[in-house]
Amino acid sequence: MATTSADICQTTAPKRLNWFERYLTIWVGLCMVAGLVLGKAAPSLVQGLRGVEFGRGSHVNGPIAVLIWLMIIPMMMRVNFGAILNVREKPRGLMVTLFVNWLVKPFSMALIGWVFFRHVFAAWISPADANQYIAGVIILAAAPCTAMVFVWSYLTDGDPAYTLVQVSVNDLIMLFLFAPIVRFLVSGASSLTVPFIVLLYSVTAFIVIPLTVGAAFRAWLTRTRGQAWFEQQFLPKFSPLTMVALLATLILIFAFQAENITGRYFHVVLIAIPILIQVYFNSALAYGLMKFLKVEHAVAAPGALIGASNFFELAVATAIALFGPGSGAALATVVGVLVEVPVMLSVCQVCNRTRHWFPEARRVSAAP
Repeated sequence: MATTSADICQTTAPKRLNWFERYLTIWVGLCMVAGLVLGKAAPSLVQGLRGVEFGRGSHVNGPIAVLIWLMIIPMMMRVNFGAILNVREKPRGLMVTLFVNWLVKPFSMALIGWVFFRHVFAAWISPADANQYIAGVIILAAAPCTAMVFVWSYLTDGDPAYTLVQVSVNDLIMLFLFAPIVRFLVSGASSLTVPFIVLLYSVTAFIVIPLTVGAAFRAWLTRTRGQAWFEQQFLPKFSPLTMVALLATLILIFAFQAENITGRYFHVVLIAIPILIQVYFNSALAYGLMKFLKVEHAVAAPGALIGASNFFELAVATAIALFGPGSGAALATVVGVLVEVPVMLSVCQVCNRTRHWFPEARRVSAAP
């Protein structure tokens, strides 16, 4: 899921994904099939896994929590909060990213979801399902991407240090705004009630814990072994573990969703439509604002991509915690996983073809 800093910084090399990232859509498809087979063939096993919680009454699924930690902690170890100080050299790019991510994206998704699920698709979707799908797409939109942004930045020759700044600031903001925004929008756009304590458990389990552990490991290892060793030798060793954890998480998610997906395959297509619209709308808005403000392409492209992609691991886990593994909200977040990679690759292609629209400038240096 994540690339190494060395890979990102080699901007003179051909821009290619590694074998896992390049065929991620295929792996997701295979995991979907494996999960569906598991869900249908061993329902008692799946039901047992569903019942394991991270803390009594938390509604946070234990196996998924552990697997997501294995994915997110290496990602959080990449976050260098010292680089945030360098944003003063190029503030406009970050301001556009924050504006789109926190003032436009979740609210536009709530509106788009409400219009489509309540009205456009009303003939095919019941009001109860509409509530669930609206909640799912809102949760998805309220979690800006953390990991894959580094891949998209690399493919568009983005400034890796500035991308790191954008991710770091978004992670910090997510600590405080994710839960209130989700509760406010889900309650407003649907008739569902969102228990704030469950959201708090999700934020603690999937943001606070991995961010704290990752930051502590980064500080300790860079202090004792040096930043070069940490980025070039230590972090790459986590790639296989992260990939295995991602695949295992997807298998569990699709196993939990086996009945929903097999019984509502047409709904999967319908859910994908508003997600696609919001991805292209937010990426175009961010990219257009960057061009209007004359931000250089190395900052503009990753900024547009951050505004378009989602932290789907957090979104899926939160939907499961709030509404259950077999809920329509969880299904909606899973659909976000299915469309993420091909859609984001198309956005990368547009960014690369329009590089000449933007001025070039020197890059921000990452803080040690």
